[in-house]
This record gives sequence, C-alpha cells and structure tokens, in this order.
Amino acid sequence: MKGGYSRKSVLTGITSFLIVLFTMPLGHALMIFMEHVLSSTALHYAAFTMGAVGLVMVIIGVFAKGDTRQTLWGLFGGLLFWTGWVEFIYVYYAHRYEVQPLLNAAGEVVTKPEYLIMPSSFGFWVMFMLIYIFSIKSGCDFFTYLQKVFFRKSTTTIVVRPMTRHTSIVTFMELNLIMWTSYLVLLFCYDENFVGEHSPVTAIVAFGCLAGSFFMFKRLLKITQWGYAMRFSIATVVVFWTFVEVLGRWNIFHEIWVEPMAYTT
Repeated sequence: MKGGYSRKSVLTGITSFLIVLFTMPLGHALMIFMEHVLSSTALHYAAFTMGAVGLVMVIIGVFAKGDTRQTLWGLFGGLLFWTGWVEFIYVYYAHRYEVQPLLNAAGEVVTKPEYLIMPSSFGFWVMFMLIYIFSIKSGCDFFTYLQKVFFRKSTTTIVVRPMTRHTSIVTFMELNLIMWTSYLVLLFCYDENFVGEHSPVTAIVAFGCLAGSFFMFKRLLKITQWGYAMRFSIATVVVFWTFVEVLGRWNIFHEIWVEPMAYTT
C-alpha cells in the first residue's frame, strides 16, 4: 500500500539501519586503534591519507551510476573524511598545544583533549545552518520544518530552488553535518559551564533523541528505495546513537568501539 508498510519496505529499512548502525562506529574504533599502534609521525600521515581517500571516494561517487551506489560512496567516503580530516585534525592540534583532558575525581579521563576544543567550531556550524535554512530547498524534514516556521508563507520566495543534486555529496554533507551537530550537542551538555552531564537537560536530550529515533525508524520502515533508506538511516542512527553516547557517559556500559584495546584476545 502506498505510503504504508510492506514486506519489501520493512526489509529494506531494517537492513539499511543495521548496515549504517554497524558502519558508523568503525571510524571511531579505527581512530583509537591507530592512536595505539602507530607512532605520532606515522599517525599524522595515516590520518591525512585517510581523509584524502575519503574525499576522493565522495568525488568518485558523483560520477557513479545509480542512487544506491552514489549513497554508498558518500557514506564510506564521508566516514573516512570525518575521521581523517576532522577528528584527527583536532587530535593533532590538541596534542601539539598540550591541551589537557578533562578528568573526574578518580583521575580518569572523561573527555579527551580533542573534544574539549571541538565546541570552538560552533560558529562555523552556524554558518552551514544559515546556508541550509535560507538558501537550500532540501529534502531534510528538519530544515523543511524550520523553513516553514521561520518563513511561513514566504518560504517559496526565500528558498526558491535546491542546489545541483549529487547524491554522493548529499550523503557526505548529511553524514558530516549531523555528526557534527551531535558532537556539539553532547559536548555542550557535558560541559559543566553550560549544562552538565548529570543535568536534567542532558537527560531530556538523551531520551528525546531516543524517542525521536523511534519515530524516525517507523518512517524508515516505509521506504522501499535502498539509496533513500540508507540516507535516512544515517540520520536515524546518529539520533539514536546520541542517546547511547549519553548512557556511555553515565558509565552504563563500555563499548568495544570506545575501548577496542580492552577487547584483545
């Protein structure tokens, strides 16, 4: 039935969700693994190469045939780009200028140096939000909602047309922007100068993301196109994972992708 659930849509939605769910933590796990096994110099070269490979993959995806193929190029290229040219850049400068980690009362590291300086990118994040809200007619429900709220009847005159659509680039931008947003939300929530990790606000954010991911997953189960399902899964997984990250911050559990070296055999 049109717009409803079908066997194909449910299978497509669940499979896409699982693919993205088990793919997303790999970049973070790879980052931690490289930090443990590579020397400082080798790590910098490896990180730069990783980001460059990711960028090339995204560009290759522009010329790939088919929506699903372009989505996969954008997804995997985006993950390598984020890990190599975003996270490792913060790691490099945090270590270079000897930024100290945040410790708890027991002297354990609760926030690494690179994440302490990541909120400084907030202004750049706002710049991207302005572009997407005022200048781009996208298929993102979140931006569409904001445009309707802010512009109301003027939406069609302010946001006239979409940009040239390359699915690989769309996937790449979606992945990086939603991960960036998730990091900023979490880091501001964890910061005692703003909110605090045990604040009711942080709990509301966490369980709000859990509830939001549930409704997003329900919609995902209605999508029959693989490429669209994969892209929608990215947002669904990151929103869900924001809840998981808060649980991890509260020491509810320890994940293998957070402490991969603790699971050696």
